[in-house]
Amino acid sequence: MSGILIVEDDEDIRDNLSAILVRKGWQVSLSANGVEALEQLRAHEPPRVILLDMRMPVMNGWEFLAAAKEELAGIPVIICSGDGNVDPQALAAAGFLRKPFELSHLFSLIQPYR
Repeated sequence: MSGILIVEDDEDIRDNLSAILVRKGWQVSLSANGVEALEQLRAHEPPRVILLDMRMPVMNGWEFLAAAKEELAGIPVIICSGDGNVDPQALAAAGFLRKPFELSHLFSLIQPYR
């Protein structure tokens, strides 16, 4: 795996983001929850950047960040959430996208990791 790992439980959001990013030349991997994302991190080459939803079933974003601490070393994580109470600085995030977000904002956040 390289490029972007999208961790998002909403299938429509996950698939639409993936299609847009692939058209922009990114390699994209997808996970529907933190458990799937953790399995991908442990089984594949690390991504350049992770787009992480915080509210997901099975394993949410906070649980994923805690469980994947070692695997995340050196991988920037951009938090994607509709929850205005999420503090990206406290999570040591590389960026924050409040849903719904503008694609231009997404592109500006991921461009440094190309």
